[in-house]
Amino acid sequence: MFAFLSARRFHGLVAFAAFALLAVAFYMEYQMGLEPCPLCMLQRIVFFSVGVVSLVSALTASEKARRVFAWIVAVLSFAGAALAIRHLYLQNLPTDELPACLPGLSYMFEVFPWQEIMQAMVMGTGECGDVVWTFLGISIPGWTLVAFVGMAIINIVIALRANQKNLFK
Repeated sequence: MFAFLSARRFHGLVAFAAFALLAVAFYMEYQMGLEPCPLCMLQRIVFFSVGVVSLVSALTASEKARRVFAWIVAVLSFAGAALAIRHLYLQNLPTDELPACLPGLSYMFEVFPWQEIMQAMVMGTGECGDVVWTFLGISIPGWTLVAFVGMAIINIVIALRANQKNLFK
């Protein structure tokens, strides 16, 4: 049934999905007016990285290199999933336990050292605890967690079965 889905095509699909999710994020920001928090920005960076690595693998890599690319994408996806889990954790904290809100990222880039900016982005801020949009009762970081886990699973399958011509023979 899935014999036509080679590792190359799967990486093409993963790249398409990553860039499509970025397009949705930019639509939500610029058309719906939803301001991304620091954790959202990091998750976007991970989606972009996943998309680029998957696209390079789909367009140029040999079967042997594709296995390496698949493991890289799997690790990136797990990192993105960890960020999404942290984001969900912050969204489920009581309001009085949320970290303090910080100034906007553009101001932080002008004033703070990069180490403090990265720590604030990874740990999240008070604004990361706000649930500003849901679909089917799941917030944005919940959906990004689903996407990252799906991308990780697909790439683990690709990495483990990269020597076969088709994934589902």
